[in-house]
Parts: sequence; C-alpha cells; structure tokens
Amino acid sequence: MTNLKICILGGTGFVGRSLASRLVALGHEVRIITRRRERQKRGLLVLPTLYLVQGDVHNPAVLRQHLQGMDVVINLVGILNERGYRGKEFERVHLELPRKIVNACQEVRVGRLLHMSALGASMEAPSHYLRTKARGEEVVHSAEKNDFNVTSFRPSVIFGPHDSFINRFAWLMRLSPVFFPLACARTRFQPVYVEDVVTAFTHSLEDHHTFGQRYDLCGPEVYTLHELVSYVADRTGLRRRIIDLNDTMSKMQAACLQFIPGKPFSLDNYRSLQIDSVCEKGFPPIFGIQPASLTSIVPTYLVKRPARSEKYSGYRHLGRRDQ
Repeated sequence: MTNLKICILGGTGFVGRSLASRLVALGHEVRIITRRRERQKRGLLVLPTLYLVQGDVHNPAVLRQHLQGMDVVINLVGILNERGYRGKEFERVHLELPRKIVNACQEVRVGRLLHMSALGASMEAPSHYLRTKARGEEVVHSAEKNDFNVTSFRPSVIFGPHDSFINRFAWLMRLSPVFFPLACARTRFQPVYVEDVVTAFTHSLEDHHTFGQRYDLCGPEVYTLHELVSYVADRTGLRRRIIDLNDTMSKMQAACLQFIPGKPFSLDNYRSLQIDSVCEKGFPPIFGIQPASLTSIVPTYLVKRPARSEKYSGYRHLGRRDQ
C-alpha cells in the first residue's frame, strides 16, 4: 500500500480517533481539522505522523487550504441532534458540508473521497437525520467522474470503547434507580464494531473495486433495543425493570427529553427509530473480515459494578482477615 496523505474531517470523534490511529499505524500521514485544537489531546497528538490543525470545516477557504496536497479526504462529520427543531442544522452538516467538501476537493484536485452516511438513509425516511444523510450521499456520488472517486459507508449503530450508544444507556440507567422506561423498544439494530468500520475505510483507500460503491455495514447479530438495554443492564450489574413504552408514550418521552440540555432523546431520534437499522446481507466480503460480535467486545470496556450486597460481603471478608 502506498503511503498516503489523508485529511479526516470529523477526526476527533469516536470513529475518527480509531481510524486515525489505524491510518498512522499503516504508515500514512494524517491531518485532522478541528475547531478547538487544545481540547483534542487525548490519544491524538502523540501519534507520530498525525497533525491537528485548527479551523472551521464549514469555511470553504479553510477546506481549500487544508485539503491542498492531500491524496484522500475522509468525511466523518455528522450529528444525531440539532439545536433547533426544523432540520436546518441537519441540512448544514449532512448536506451543505458534503457539497463544500466536493467543491474543495475538485478545486485543489483531490481525487478520492470516503464518506460516512448512515444505514436507513433515504429520501423518504421519517427523520431529518436520515433524509439529510441520504441527500448528502447523493451529493458526493453525483460529483463522481474519472478523476474523482467516491465510496460511502452506511453503518448500523457503532459500538466500542468510548461509544455514545452502549455507554450512554449505561449512564442513563444509573440515573434511574428502579424503573427504566424505554421508547421504541422493538426497533431492531445490527451493531457493528468500530474497528470493523475502520477496516472498511482503510481497505477502500486505493481499491478500485470500491470506487463508486455504497456499503451497508453491520455486525453478525440482530437485537431489539430492549435486548440491547437488557444486556447493558446485565453487564453493568444494574438491576432495573425495563418498561417498554408504547408508541404514544415513546413519542411523549421524546417530546419532553428533547428540551433537556444535551437532548438525550428527541422527536427526530424517535422518528429515526420508526425503521429498523439492519442489513439485508452480511458484512461486505470485499473487506475480507468476519465482523466482531457485540458480546465478544463489550465486556472488555463495560465493567460490571458489584451490587451492594456483594460490596458488603467483601467488606466483611476484609474485616475477618484483620482479626
């Protein structure tokens, strides 16, 4: 594999950090554009051929400046919620930014773009999130020509250390001492391990067979949301009664929680959960791997906390040792 100069947009996020580490390990030079460079020290600045540069990726002049001389651009920028409620920020991030990236690539003659979309992205999807993801995907692929090649990826929910899915449910359950009301509990997911997603990206850097392709990325197993949350409760030792909310109550929960700072759950999230996030086929064979299962990875980073009775027994045992 050729040593490439690669610019990652969204490289300080969960997937971006894993991808940057892998690319550096493979011998590539990586540039990450971040708005606040001083906040991004965890695990990135120590990588030998990684360069963090400060800038606003939504500024076309900044894009042109930092994409100059790159061989590949990788766009991982995305949001699950917006500050408003009408889809404008989704359009800005998922539609307008990809258009700016394509224009900048063509202006400075970058010939390769890898783009992160989302499983379930469709023009007819029920949520702003999924509709704008689909529109952004169309923007980047419609710009393809002989000297500009695009590959996009549509993962189901991604898990791994520092993820915002498994870890978020673990955090939310710690806030609910007895009952855990769960919206859209029967929605199905096919979680995919972050390192498997990274493999799909790195394999596609120069493989001409991936040019112009759109890949759905899923793990080996399908779970309902209820099953996933139950698994998290079991792994963390949190004894909670999970109450599946009906559709009306799920929507009401979203309508209330979207006004809480950080929007743990919004009406747009609720609309996204009206469709399953599962793949019709297995992990694309072109990438040459068997995707890791959730149950083989999550125990490595989600630690079970001892129950109070177990703690008490431990204290008694220590007390007896001192006697």
